[in-house]
Amino acid sequence: MPRLNSAVALFLGLLSPLCALAQDLPTQSRSPLGEAIRATLIENPDLLAPLRAQNGPPERSALINIYADDMQADLSALARAAPRLFDPALPGFGAQQAAHRIALFTRKECAECAVAESELRTLSQAYDLRVTLLDMDEYAELARDLDLDLAPSYVFGDMMLRGAMPAIVLERYLRRK
Repeated sequence: MPRLNSAVALFLGLLSPLCALAQDLPTQSRSPLGEAIRATLIENPDLLAPLRAQNGPPERSALINIYADDMQADLSALARAAPRLFDPALPGFGAQQAAHRIALFTRKECAECAVAESELRTLSQAYDLRVTLLDMDEYAELARDLDLDLAPSYVFGDMMLRGAMPAIVLERYLRRK
C-alpha cells in the first residue's frame, strides 16, 4: 500500500474530526462545513499539491469514452440501415438527392409526431433536406434494428434522436453539416 505524503496525511487528519461532526449535523448545516473546507483549501492550496503531483491531469489520449462502444454500434447499425432508411421510393418530402437526409419515425395518433413533421417540412424549405416518413408500427423491424421505441424519433446518417426535438436543435444540426 503506498504511503501518504505527510501534507496529505496532515490534511486528512485535520479533516476527519470535521467529517465526524458533519455526520451529526442536519443536511442544511452541511453547507457551512463545505464552505469552511473550501475556504481552507483556497487559503492553503499547497495541501492539494501532493495529490495533483501524484495524479496529474489525464493526458488527452488517456481519456476514456465510456460510450465509445455504444457509439460505434449505433454508427454500424446506421450504416447497415441507411439503404432502408433513405430509399427515395419511401414516402417523404424534399428533394430526392438532397444534401441532408432525415428519417422520421412516427406513430398514428401521436401529436408530437405531427408537430415534428410540420417543423421538418418548414426546415426542408430552408435547407437542402429530404425527410423519409416511416410509421414505427409499419416499419417495426427497422425501428427494432435501431433500438428505437419512442415516437417521434429522428434518424440522421450519423446520429439518432429519440423523442420530440425542438426545431432549433434540428436546424443547428443542419447548419453544422
